[in-house]
Parts: sequence; C-alpha cells; structure tokens
Amino acid sequence: MRGIVDHQPRFVSLTPEDVVPKNHPIRKIRVIVDKALAEMDSLFDRIYSTVGRPSIPPERLIKAMLLVALYTIRSERQLCERLQYDLLFKWFLDFNIDDEIFDPSTFSKNRDRLLDAEVTSELFNRVVSQARKAGLLSEEHFSVDGTLLDAWASQKSVRPKDEPEDQHPDLSTNNWVDFSGTKRTNQRNTRITDPEALLARKSNGEAARPRYCGHALIENRNGLVVATSLSQATGTAEREAALQLMKGATKTKGTTLAADKSYDTKEFVADCREAGITPHVAAKKKYSAIDGRTTRHIGYEISQRKRKLSEQIFGWAKTVGATRKLRFIGVGRCSEQWIIAMTGFNLVRMAKLIPE
Repeated sequence: MRGIVDHQPRFVSLTPEDVVPKNHPIRKIRVIVDKALAEMDSLFDRIYSTVGRPSIPPERLIKAMLLVALYTIRSERQLCERLQYDLLFKWFLDFNIDDEIFDPSTFSKNRDRLLDAEVTSELFNRVVSQARKAGLLSEEHFSVDGTLLDAWASQKSVRPKDEPEDQHPDLSTNNWVDFSGTKRTNQRNTRITDPEALLARKSNGEAARPRYCGHALIENRNGLVVATSLSQATGTAEREAALQLMKGATKTKGTTLAADKSYDTKEFVADCREAGITPHVAAKKKYSAIDGRTTRHIGYEISQRKRKLSEQIFGWAKTVGATRKLRFIGVGRCSEQWIIAMTGFNLVRMAKLIPE
C-alpha cells in the first residue's frame, strides 16, 4: 500500500541527546574532550576578563574547531551553516535545538584569542596525558616523520624580491603569468600571499610549491601522536624538529627513535646518541651513519615496520582533517590547524582503544 505524505505540523519533545546513537564514537570523543577542557579551566580564566560583554565560551570554540577536523568542514562559515540543522553538531557543542548559533565572523575573531594563548597545544597535551594514564602509550619506542603541506598561496604569488609592487600580478583573477626561463628559489623570490611559506618539493619529479612542513612524533604501541609541530619547509626542518619533539615528549634514557632514510645523516645520528636515544633510522645503501651495532638487533626490524604508522596519520590528516592545503596564512595560524588535526586523529584512535 502506498503511503501518504502528512504535511501537518507536529509538536514533539526532542533534544539533541535523543538523536545521537548510543554507540556512536562521538560520545567517547566528547567524554575525552570534556575532561581535557575541565582541566584547562584555570587557563581560560587568565585569558578572559571578568567584566564586559560575554563572548563565545572557549569550550565551544575548541569543540567547533575539532568538528572542522573530524568531519572535513571546508570553512568556518560552512560550520556555522551546518550547526543550524545538524543535531549531532548541536549536541557536541552543548546547544539546544532552538539556541542561536554564533556568527562566522564572531567565531573567527574569538578563535584568534585562543591562538595567542596556545590553547590548541594545551588541549593536545591534555589528550595525550589521558592516553598515558589509560596505558595506551609506549614510553620507550617512538617514530618520527614529517610531511609537506600546501600553503594558502598559489604559484603566481611567488615573485622576485626586487620586483616593484606595481608589477605584481592581480591575484584576485585568474590572470596568465609567464614563468618560462626564470629560476625561482627561496633566496631570490618571496611569496606575496604568504611570505612565511617556502618553496619546497618532496621529490625531483614534482614542482616546488609554497609549503609548510608538519611534524609528528608517534609512539609505537598504538600509533598515537605524542608530540607535534609545524615549521617552515627549510629542507632540514624534519631532522631539526625530530630531536626537539623527542626531548619534550620523553625523558627516558635508552629510548629508540625510528625514521626514514632522510634522517640517516651523521649529525642527526650523533645528536640522538648524545641525547641517550638509539637511532633506528632506515639505513642508506651507501654512506650510511647506521652500522651493524644497531641493525643486527630484532628491535631495529620492528622499528622499521612501526615507523610506517606515520603514513596513516598523515593520510588521515590530509584527507579527513583537511590539511592537505592549509586554510590560514603564517606559521602561527597554520600550526593551530595542524595541531587540531593531530588532536582529532588521537581522539578517533582513542575512542577505538578505550573500552566502554
């Protein structure tokens, strides 16, 4: 029998809590996030004044930023639009169905305040601390890697440093620009749109584009990110950031650090051993700084398998976390987006590992 469409309005008693499935992973994620934000309450008190007009609660700002990473939201304007009708989003941000949603411009201005206070880094550390208390982290075996992230700048924005401003192309339209016969380097050229982004490429077969370098230190037990950062793509940024992340994440002597062949240099290996870290980097076929004293152990072979976990993390961050092309300008704001993406990955992973 064919059903009949009922166009009559109905009055129902419904809350966002009622529509979110009981077994949805977002419920576990919210418990972890709420606990981390509760521990950051004193930090929020220092950031905000005790007088004046109330602003958007920082807890909602941070949760909204996490939703952008977890659900591949393209922009903050699209996030605010979706908050109008998505009951799961309303539930995650503690909104009622009839609550007024914040304006996109107001959201962006309030978010900048959190950037100045490095709130995203504090949230990441609180989430990692919960994983450590739950026994999900390895304290002895780690892997490190870096990946190139496209900056919010096109090829046309790369211009010679001595070129007058009146000769710069109009980037508001898709004008044709001739680069034939010119050699572009970071020493000779600057980026009009994002001056902090540097020309970089992963291999000789691709073009150099304005990019940043994202770094991640991963523990080898469950593949969780224990430390992360974002820097300029200088060519040596991966090796320089690796030791900084390692020193800040662990103080245990005798830890191992797995990495790919780009880390197989005499300077990096010597710095690792000086810091009490055993370098389990992939050995080059020629002129390798790693010898049989390291490669003969079974632990070295295990580290070479575990270090590939970083590819899963970077793949998630670039596709789901939408960091393949960063949406902001400058190292500071791009770091915020990258750290939120790494936090989102940890939350998704922890939701699967932590029992009911």
